[in-house]
This record gives sequence, structure tokens and C-alpha cells, in this order.
Amino acid sequence: MAPLSKAGTALAALREDLAGDVFAPGDAGYDGARRVFNAMIDRRPAVIAQCESVADVVTTVRFARDLDLHVGVRGGGHSVAGMALNDGGVVVDLRRMHGVTVHPAARAVRAEGGATMSHLDRACQPYALATTGGRASTTGLGGYVLGGGSGWLDRKFGLAVDNLLGVELVTADGMVVEATAEENPELFWALHGGGGNFGIATSLTLRLHELPAFSFALLLALPEHGPALARAFREVIESGPDEVGGGILYLTGSPDDFMPPHLVGTLLAAAVVTHAGPEEGVRKLAAPLLAVPHEVEIVKATPYADFQCLLDDPPDMRNYWSAEYLTGIPDEMLDVFCARASDMPVPSGCQHVLFPQGGAIASGPPQWPVPYRDAPWVVHPFGIWEDPADDERAVRWVKDVRADAQPWSTGAVYLNFTGDEGPERVVAGLGPENLRRLGEVKRQYDPDNVFRFNHNITPH
Repeated sequence: MAPLSKAGTALAALREDLAGDVFAPGDAGYDGARRVFNAMIDRRPAVIAQCESVADVVTTVRFARDLDLHVGVRGGGHSVAGMALNDGGVVVDLRRMHGVTVHPAARAVRAEGGATMSHLDRACQPYALATTGGRASTTGLGGYVLGGGSGWLDRKFGLAVDNLLGVELVTADGMVVEATAEENPELFWALHGGGGNFGIATSLTLRLHELPAFSFALLLALPEHGPALARAFREVIESGPDEVGGGILYLTGSPDDFMPPHLVGTLLAAAVVTHAGPEEGVRKLAAPLLAVPHEVEIVKATPYADFQCLLDDPPDMRNYWSAEYLTGIPDEMLDVFCARASDMPVPSGCQHVLFPQGGAIASGPPQWPVPYRDAPWVVHPFGIWEDPADDERAVRWVKDVRADAQPWSTGAVYLNFTGDEGPERVVAGLGPENLRRLGEVKRQYDPDNVFRFNHNITPH
């Protein structure tokens, strides 16, 4: 840590040099600038720099290095562990850098590091193009993609990293580098799942795919019909084409226009079937589900960018999530999954989810450090609640879901679905041999572990 006189002089210079705004404790706007998606996170960085350009990012990184401060990176601020923030360090806030440029002829898009799913999807929609994105429109693109990237379209178009064509990165020494298959290829490899360990992604270039039509089916049923709904959904996925995706879940009925008033605030079983195609396709695919008794049925075509907002989670809620990747979902596992829904905090925003994999995920490039690729299913307990008095109950429920899934777990995990669960889970999320190789890349680009507020890879 630098002497206070030097720190004060450097902070004044940073305020002068940056096009964006700089916040320190005591400044008006500081508390708003440090607020993130998960209301459980309450951290106090020494400096928050809301950058407006790559030059701002470079200046901020060099400021931090000069004062021997560690650096956190904020894109969407959606990390459940609050990895966008730190205590006493510097936060590079990219939210003002959210420009998206679509190149329709090249089937590619370049997005700045602070772009969200909504920025990306809305820009691509007019061209009937899309790529795999997260399942919430407010998720930040940078952390999502660099962590692997699972979404509604992954069975058709692969994981987000399977579509990554290039990254512009500001490294720990304040240099700007490009990482592609031809330029800095080892760094490019590491960015396919290694997250924010190697620098700050100021822009990402992704492959796009034609998506002329998108449709979905949403069914809500009373919880006693959950096991039948889950079995029917399994049939839809295992017999359907790669264009079909979705999830089976339990949730609390919310006061939406389509929700019958008597179901608001009650536990419900739900099935979401997504289809990279027209409405008649999803209606045919969802036929086994439609035969299960249900309370709400919506089957329709919709713009993909609109659907991406359907399950957006409310801000300022308390969050704790995790996941287990599964060898399969036999009847016994489905029964265990459905039974655990009875312990889910209700009413709350919690979601008890089974997502399918397979398709283009399983057949995608094997070289990236994403060891969960070959698991056909994932169970994802998504704890969201409002009252701090429910913290212990909600966290315990998530951990109990994980414990239930152990007999069918592959041991691998997608780290973006988890919080800070210790170094063993980082190994599970990247693979032991991959982690060794990633550590070598880390040593080259961040030997002092400046970027440590993540699922950390130590340099070696």
C-alpha cells in the first residue's frame, strides 16, 4: 500500500485523467456505485472507476499498480459471490462501455466489455441473428462468456465460448493485447473458461447464427404433477432435435398478467420448452407436456431478445446459487429432485431447476477448459429471497439440493453457476490438467495475481 500522500495525489490525478467518473468512500454516489445484483454483498472498494473507454481502463489499471492495489472488474455485476467488488482495492466498472457492433455479412458481433445480454440480443435481433447468451437479460457479457456460457440456445449453437472469436484485453501491466486463434493463441485458449483471471476484457467478438424464428412453451402445474411433468420434459429433450431446449423447475407463482390470482405466492411446478424455430414446431415438440394436467399454458412465437427477459430476476434480492452436473436423470433422481422442492423457501424468488445439455454442447470443441461439456443434465438450485432472516434456511436448501444430486454427479461444474465454494470447486470447474496449463498462462499475464476477485487461478 502506498503512503497516504501519494495515494491522495494519485487519486486526484485519476479523477482528472479519466473521461468517466471516479468514486471513493464518502463521495456522493459511492454507495450506489458499489451496489451489485446480490443484496448479500456489502463491500467497500477504495476506488471505483466508471470507465468510458479502453484508455480509461488502462489508466485505472496503471493507477492501481502504482499504489499496489488489487483490481476487481465489474461488467453486469451478476456474480453471485459479488466478484465485481472488493474491500480496499480498485474496481474497474465497465458498465458505460456497452456498445455492440453487428457485422451481418461476417456473421459476427463485437461487443464492449460492459455490454449485457440485452445489449447484445437487441442489437442482433434486426438481422435475425443470435448467439448463445445467458438466461437473464441483465447478465454481463464479459464474465458470462469468459466463464463458459450456458443459455437457452446452447444445445443448438454450443456454449458461448464455442462461439468466441476474439478478445481485446487489458493486462495487469496496463497493456492492450488481442487474443485470437492466430494472435496470442495460448491466452485465447485460457479465455475459453478461465474467466477474468488474465486481464480485463474490453471487447469480445462472437460468432453469430441465423435465427429467423424463436418460440416457446411454458406450462405451470400444481406441485403434485411435478414428477409427471419432469418425466415428460425428459422425453421431449431426449427424443427432440438440437433446436429444442428449456428446463424443468419449481418456483413461486408471481403476480404476472398470465398468473391466476389463486396461484400467486404458491409453489408451482413448471416446464419451459424453447425452440429455435416457429410456433408449430414447439407445439408439436411439447405434446407430451401438454398431456400432463396443468394450470397455465402459453405456447407462442416471440422475438428471442424478448424471451431473454422472461425469467429476469428482480434486483436487490439476496442470492445463493450452486449446481451439480449429472450423468443422467433416471426416475429415482427425478423423484429426489421433485421431493426437494417441498423444502424450497416459499414465497420467494427461488428456483429449483434442471437444465438439459447435449446437442452442440456435447459435440463442441473438446480443447477448451470446460470439463462439464459431456454431462447431459445439470441441477441448478437458484436461491433468491428478500428477508435476511431467511439466509440460513435458503443457503441450507441449496446445499441440500447439491447433496441430493451426489449419486448422479459427474464432479464437474460450470463455475458461473456457483459462488465462492473453495479451491476444490475451481478444480472441478476447470479440470486438473487444464488448471495446470491455466496457471502457466496466469504467470505470463498476471504473475502478481492482481486479478484475484474471481474463481481464482494462481500463477505457477
